[in-house]
Amino acid sequence: MSDLLALLQQRHSTPSRQLGEPAPDEATLQVLLEAAIRVPDHGKLVPFRLIRLQGAAKLRFGEQLAALAIRRHPQLSEAKREKERLRYAYAPLVLVVVAQLDADSSVPAIEQQLSAGCVAHNLLLGAQALGYGAQWLTGWAAYDREAAAILGLAAHEQVIGFIHLGTPQVDVPDRDRPALAGLLSTWTP
Repeated sequence: MSDLLALLQQRHSTPSRQLGEPAPDEATLQVLLEAAIRVPDHGKLVPFRLIRLQGAAKLRFGEQLAALAIRRHPQLSEAKREKERLRYAYAPLVLVVVAQLDADSSVPAIEQQLSAGCVAHNLLLGAQALGYGAQWLTGWAAYDREAAAILGLAAHEQVIGFIHLGTPQVDVPDRDRPALAGLLSTWTP
């Protein structure tokens, strides 16, 4: 069996709370990012970009999102406030995958979004191939325009996901996977 197929068969997420230092160094990150952007891209639109959240900036982003959540929902329990404050505090690196939708293109928006989604998935696979752990998260901030403004997103941009990257701090058991038999059918006319 090829190494690539074995990687696909072993792919799993490491929860962001279980990711710690080290994150990929700059040279390794460059290799990972260059591989991640090799995705299907109908029309060669390059309908994606990446934003790095790391160090103090990552923590400040989390604090700003927590403040936004608390302002909107002042009745949030202290436990939920703490969850909001710490959402981006665990993994040493978070990459925001952003879809840049070209409304004037004949390529449907969903194909542009899927291209950006492939970047996110490649980040997960690449991180695992390099010995790191990763988790693709969204949460309310991925769909919120005020959160998008904090990130500096334009009106035609949207968050596809927050990819939390780091070194797994514990072994993560694989979860149950669906049986292929219930997912594959054969169409006949």
